[in-house]
Amino acid sequence: MSSNKNSKGKKLGAGLLMGLLALSLLGFGVEGFGTARQTIGTVGDRDITADEYARTLQNDLRALQAQLGQPITMEQARLFGLDQRALEQLIDQAALNTEADRLGVSAGDETVQAEILAIPSFQGLDGSFDRESYRFALQNAGLSEAEFETSIREEISRSILQLATIGGASAPEGLVEPLLEYQAQTRDFTVLTLTADDLDSPVGQPNNAELTAYYEANLERYTLPAGKRLDYAWITPEMLLDTLEADEDELRAAYEARASQYRQPERRLVERLILPDMTAAQDALDRITSGETTFEDVVAARGLTLDDTDMGDVTREALGAAGDTVFALNEPGVAGPVETNLGPAIFRMNAILAARETPFEDARTELRDALLMDRARRILAENIDLYEDLLAGGATVTQLANETEMQAGQIDWRPDVQSGIAAYEEFRDAARSVQAGDFAEILILEDGGMFALELVEELPAAPRPLEDIRTQAVQDWQTAEIRARLSAQADALIAEVESGTEIDALGIDSLRFADLSRSDPVPDLPRAVLTQAFELQSGELATVTDGARVHVVQLHAVASPDPDLDTTQQIRRALESQITQSYTQDLFGYFSGALRQSMPITLNQQMIDAVQQSF
Repeated sequence: MSSNKNSKGKKLGAGLLMGLLALSLLGFGVEGFGTARQTIGTVGDRDITADEYARTLQNDLRALQAQLGQPITMEQARLFGLDQRALEQLIDQAALNTEADRLGVSAGDETVQAEILAIPSFQGLDGSFDRESYRFALQNAGLSEAEFETSIREEISRSILQLATIGGASAPEGLVEPLLEYQAQTRDFTVLTLTADDLDSPVGQPNNAELTAYYEANLERYTLPAGKRLDYAWITPEMLLDTLEADEDELRAAYEARASQYRQPERRLVERLILPDMTAAQDALDRITSGETTFEDVVAARGLTLDDTDMGDVTREALGAAGDTVFALNEPGVAGPVETNLGPAIFRMNAILAARETPFEDARTELRDALLMDRARRILAENIDLYEDLLAGGATVTQLANETEMQAGQIDWRPDVQSGIAAYEEFRDAARSVQAGDFAEILILEDGGMFALELVEELPAAPRPLEDIRTQAVQDWQTAEIRARLSAQADALIAEVESGTEIDALGIDSLRFADLSRSDPVPDLPRAVLTQAFELQSGELATVTDGARVHVVQLHAVASPDPDLDTTQQIRRALESQITQSYTQDLFGYFSGALRQSMPITLNQQMIDAVQQSF
């Protein structure tokens, strides 16, 4: 079997592989389930082991904690569906592994070896494979070399099976063409805009009768939505900061722990292009240097994009054998060729990032804030059981606040209230869903804070008194009056154009737009103007209202996209890619679903619960 590094199979296999490596480098941290091979279920002839489920859960849990920036309990993880997602992932993998075995699809030892040797985490400073790093990472992950290598072999086999399933999918022309016509079609049109300055006389102020009539006719605009009166108790990490201190030793230890952040060596923004051999690499470099071609063109000729070559900002050390060559450049340019662990390569250096060091004193405030916020979050996480026990014992949220450091409050919450504790989306969600008789529970805020709430009473929708919103009502009346008068003027102008007068001969400033597509900007005009232009037939007119402005739009011409234009071709390629991707996802979903239907699946819920309880 081919071990071509650029094969799609390898790219598909990289996702799970790197996720597993990320977990291994972080350390596992979940106790194993004994020496016996305990399973949480079977799919066909394949077992799903308890350790596999634990590792998958741990990986997903760490990813969610990194995303939210706070510790997550397994109970909270269940609310996000992490337990089911991990289980479904393992069932799908087992079904695919079974089918790959049935079809005789497998990856050879050389292919597996090439994958392992190419993993940066297993390489030493010289870029070569470091067996000690390999052993250490797998040990931290609780994996033997045989287990890890089997996981790579199976992932490659699943990728091959996936590619075989979706390889023939393509976007049908019958779908691409109408979408291309819709998205890339252009229009020529004229817009003239009427404002309050175009009125014969100012609108002025409404009298009491006019304002009252307008208020009553638009009462829904001034009505508070139904809401809820809520008692709550809450605490955030910030509330604890005044009670915490960080000593000098802790701050200096934190500074040293973040040395890579505060002491950054000189770096370069680099792109790397791997070529078949040194001759090809030297030829590419010579042609770029002479101006015969560009780096971009050479990348495209290899069937790659610049994203495939981008290494980001890297240090001399990170570049390995290429470090001296790239760092010898004193300004942006191309260097090489260099023999790397991935093969001969040329490098384009795009910018020099000077070495930077932030002294401890300059970083002190930032370090203190980060250290204390982290400590406050950990304190709250440790206290969650106390809060939950009090509520479970029958305490109200007010009593919860009285017996702990939490703060009590009451709020008349309505959907438009987003201040105080209601600035948190988690609180708004809880307020929206709480019902009479619900027991209070501890919920987590996005910053690591916690809260509990109780419903006091429902608040019906209620109109605001006119005197409370009189200024707003006057402004709204004036806007409506201006709009009504301008709309009448616009109707008269449209009638004049329809009778034979050119729109640009009406004596009102107008804007003419040519070759605009649906996605083009229309400066200083609402998006609705462009939308309206694409709903008209040639010669037709329409009005678009925008607050106290009224726009008159006349369409002059409709043009289908020119297939030879670069922009049209780019849109076509993007559409084909999106449609193909959608088709391939659907195809593989149907394939995976059919496999699962064709195989017996049994689950051991008792063992699944035991794994979850170990977190």
